[in-house]
Amino acid sequence: VQLQASGGGLVQAGGSLRLSCVSSGNIFEINQMGWYRQAQGKQRELVATVTVGSSTNYAASVKGRFTVSTDNAKNAMYLQMNSLKPEDTAVYYCKQMTMGGRVYWGQGTLVTVSS
Repeated sequence: VQLQASGGGLVQAGGSLRLSCVSSGNIFEINQMGWYRQAQGKQRELVATVTVGSSTNYAASVKGRFTVSTDNAKNAMYLQMNSLKPEDTAVYYCKQMTMGGRVYWGQGTLVTVSS
């Protein structure tokens, strides 16, 4: 399974970006997908997750500003990021977990928010 993340870039504070993650795997084997981020010098942290039943979970720092969604027809997951802050600057990774517990990571896409 390969995950292809895209959509990162440079944006001013207060702006928006939409990240995409396309999976080559079998959508019927997916249990959960999620977005994580890693800022320079910090540990990777959870941003948002979405389950096969469309249940979502967000980090407190992004709740109300970020929205995770999926498109089953395209085998894709998205992260709509609004009201971006400089502290949102990080490499964003998508993650997929199958029903069997296998975990796959995408290659990451860099988001830079300037003040």
